[in-house]
Amino acid sequence: MFREAIQNVRFFWFILFSFACLPEAGCRSADAGSCHEVKIAYMMRQIGPVELVPERPATGEHLRVCAHTGPSCCTSKMEDSYMAAVRSEMKHKMRSYSFELKYLIEGHRKAYQETFESLVTFTSNLTCTLFDSAYSALASDCRPLVFQLFNAIRRHLSGDVNSSLNNAVRRFYNDLFPLVYRRLLNPGIGHTSAISHLSFSTNHDDCLRMTQQDVNPFGPHPRLLINSLSHALGPGRALSRLLRVAGEVVNSTEKVTISRECGRGLVKMQYCSHCRGLTLIPPCTGLCNNVMRGCLVGVSELGASWGSLVVLLQRLAGTLATSSNHNSMELALLAIRNHVNDAILHAQLHGPRITATVEKVCGPQAPGALIMDTRSSQLHAATWATLLTSKKSAVTLPPSPHRFLQLQTQKSFPLKGSRGEKSRNLKKLSREFEISIQRYQWFLSELPELLCESEMEVEQHTCWSGEDVVESYAGRVVGSTLKAQKENPEMSIRHIDPVLKEVKQKLEQLTQELLVDLGWASKKREKGEEADGDTQTDGSSGDDCDDEDGCEASGEESGDDSSSGRIPETKELASPSLRPVSPVQHSPPKVAVQSSAQRPTFELLTVVISLLLTCSLEPL
Repeated sequence: MFREAIQNVRFFWFILFSFACLPEAGCRSADAGSCHEVKIAYMMRQIGPVELVPERPATGEHLRVCAHTGPSCCTSKMEDSYMAAVRSEMKHKMRSYSFELKYLIEGHRKAYQETFESLVTFTSNLTCTLFDSAYSALASDCRPLVFQLFNAIRRHLSGDVNSSLNNAVRRFYNDLFPLVYRRLLNPGIGHTSAISHLSFSTNHDDCLRMTQQDVNPFGPHPRLLINSLSHALGPGRALSRLLRVAGEVVNSTEKVTISRECGRGLVKMQYCSHCRGLTLIPPCTGLCNNVMRGCLVGVSELGASWGSLVVLLQRLAGTLATSSNHNSMELALLAIRNHVNDAILHAQLHGPRITATVEKVCGPQAPGALIMDTRSSQLHAATWATLLTSKKSAVTLPPSPHRFLQLQTQKSFPLKGSRGEKSRNLKKLSREFEISIQRYQWFLSELPELLCESEMEVEQHTCWSGEDVVESYAGRVVGSTLKAQKENPEMSIRHIDPVLKEVKQKLEQLTQELLVDLGWASKKREKGEEADGDTQTDGSSGDDCDDEDGCEASGEESGDDSSSGRIPETKELASPSLRPVSPVQHSPPKVAVQSSAQRPTFELLTVVISLLLTCSLEPL
């Protein structure tokens, strides 16, 4: 009986000893005399030639990273293969994590360009119908001018840094003035076909273009068109530029250089345990955080600037998607037709003054053989008949050939893109993007932790500390900033990738530039000056904003009293402690579109022209 009890106690202690020593036996598997598991892992991960793995652990091998006093399954050539493997694996993991973000940015960039293309194509054709229906004498020659103007608008919306709405609109009116002067204001002396008059006509047209700003034949309408387009197209242009830069930022993070120090840290974390024969034990969380934060310190330094970019993207998408203002871009593009029409009517109303001024500067144009098409003759005949009868009945207004299109424009045309159903609604597209991009605000700042989470798929009671199997990591876990890396126990990082440093500067400059262009922030003051109060963060209009603060495009002459809201400056937005403010809380910039109630209508101008011409015909 007593002997049986003694045997049971011995058997119990034997079981306890076996369980207690089981992990230790696993830790010393390389000492057991076989590297078979290491060879299998080496082959499965395709690290290098499997012949490099020894059959049995050996001593005396000179290892630079995974140095170990006891037997090891690693050789110096295996360490070189491990170094190449961790570089490839690191870049593959970063591409995998950024794939969805990259697809989101590129997909919406193309979707926005297709939507903008549809709007520009539709409104370009709509503007051409103005000349086809009301000014047939100008139609054939004005169509290229219209296409040229809308091509400039298309480049402007795509984010072309060399595009200028101001220059495009002024060039359009400069080229339009000679046609209006010769075929509408003075139809009897223009449109010559004789070869002898071609040189004189060209010189006269050049003179008209040069004196257009001084003569001011189109009144305030060119300036109103510039202000309207600048306000309405600003968010779309800024969004295109930011999406392009955002794609470049993601690409630069995927191509980040893996330094030698980073490679050593990755090998120590992932493969030095294999040298002991431990192929399944995961690295400690603290070790992984220190290694990843050291390797991706340049990416982490981009985190604050990237967060500011995402907040601005949200704000721009919210501006385009806001229900009270979602048609501002469409309305501004549709209103180009009315702006051009009002400009021509203004020139016709002031025809005698314009002609007298031009003859003083450029001299009278020599008459030539007049060529007029049938439609133009019929239009002028109908106009003269209307003018002659207007004296008897001033209340009877002449029918306007484009009045119906004016009314339809004010009601907003049902915009159909050139690619049919492929072009998505601008409001729906912007709302979708605003929600999708929000979750990536802290992506670059949290990328090291995301990569470590993939390494810790299975929670275990023990982990690899870089040197041995432990229950918890004993080293200090540092932050992700460059300054914090000075105390990183796993590697020494003294500088960041120069490519990422350049990307960060470009990103900060573009963000600040767009904030100023949109009127959502003030220009940075010189060093040493106080910057308090420069930026409004409550979304209210800036009454104290002047031209030096970058508020030229705030619509001082557009007749729009409302100003766009603002968001904090770049440095404020870059703070990791800040969270994105909902773009809907800020009032988006409103487009300054002149309605028919704010301008002389076509009928009123026609009556005035009729009275002037009738008075001039009375002595006849």
